[in-house]
Formats: sequence, structure tokens, C-alpha cells
Amino acid sequence: MTFNDRTTPLSLLRTRRSGKPRNLIAPGPDTGQLRQILEIASRTPDHGKLFPWRFVIVPQEKRTTLADLLEAAYRKEKSDAGRLEIEAMHQFAHQAPALVVALSSPVLDSKIPAWEQELSAGAAIMNLLHAAHALGFAGGWLTGWPAYNEDVRAAFGHEGERIAGFVFLGTSGKSLEERPRPDYDKIVSLWDR
Repeated sequence: MTFNDRTTPLSLLRTRRSGKPRNLIAPGPDTGQLRQILEIASRTPDHGKLFPWRFVIVPQEKRTTLADLLEAAYRKEKSDAGRLEIEAMHQFAHQAPALVVALSSPVLDSKIPAWEQELSAGAAIMNLLHAAHALGFAGGWLTGWPAYNEDVRAAFGHEGERIAGFVFLGTSGKSLEERPRPDYDKIVSLWDR
């Protein structure tokens, strides 16, 4: 088996790379594949079976609406925004064939700590990225300014929810680069108390 072999679960996990959303091109997942990806994403650790996350699919025909929302929210927050900043908002909204907005949706009256619920939301996004990779797609998980703006959050979520990320999916138009990984001995130790 070679490092690039996707035939075993471990080799699949070893070969997943993040794709830069601006480099993701068609084809992206179709409706059935996207459903499969999101069903797999929901198979995540979830203390209390609360499902403290949600996914909102932004279809291609709504990308201009998203771009307009981002521009309006950005101008409201930064009235002196320049042309390049506004173009960046439009570019953000239009990149990659598929876009899923992942929301952290904690159940606040639960005995399960909000922190555990937020971790579950992150795990769901990681499952989403693994599922996309298993189907032959690349994905990029972004936050950035749009994830923290209240007007953008309100357009996707309910009170108490937060945008955990914008997950862009498609086919990588460029080779996915291996990024530096941590040295095993620097991140793993034996407890010795």
C-alpha cells in the first residue's frame, strides 16, 4: 500500500488535506453526495445526544445574496471600507462549488457543559471534511470576519448559536500541499505523576 492509497480507513485519514476554498473548482458534491457527507458529519461524539450543531447549505443560486449580505454587514461595521475589502467579501461568498455553514447550536438548559457541546460541533465539521475526502472532494473550513459578525450570524442562526465555520467543498484545482505537522514527541507525553 502506498501513502496515497485510499483503500483503507487509516490511509484515507492520512491523505486528507485542507483545500484552499479559492482553489476549489467543479465538480463539487451533488445533492445526494452532500446529503451523504452531512449524514456522516452527524455521526460524531455528542455527550447527552443533544445534536448541538446544525448545517445550512448555501446553494449556488444564493451566493450573490450571500455576497450582498456580507457586503452590507461589512459596510455597516466598517463604513470606510475600500473597494478591495468589498471585493474580498464577494470573493468569499462565491468560492468553491458547494458551501455549508456549520453552526454551533448548544442546548443551554442542558447539564452537559457548553464547552463539550462546542467540541462536538468541531468534531462534526471534521467528520464532514473526512466524508468529503472519502468521496474524492477537497474541503476548506474558514471562519474569518464573517463568522464573527452578528448580522451574518443572524442570517444563518438563532439566538445562542454561533457560526463554527464556512465549509467550502469541491475539487482541488491545484495540488493539495502537505502542511507542517507537529513533532510527535512535542505533543504526546506519558502521564507520570
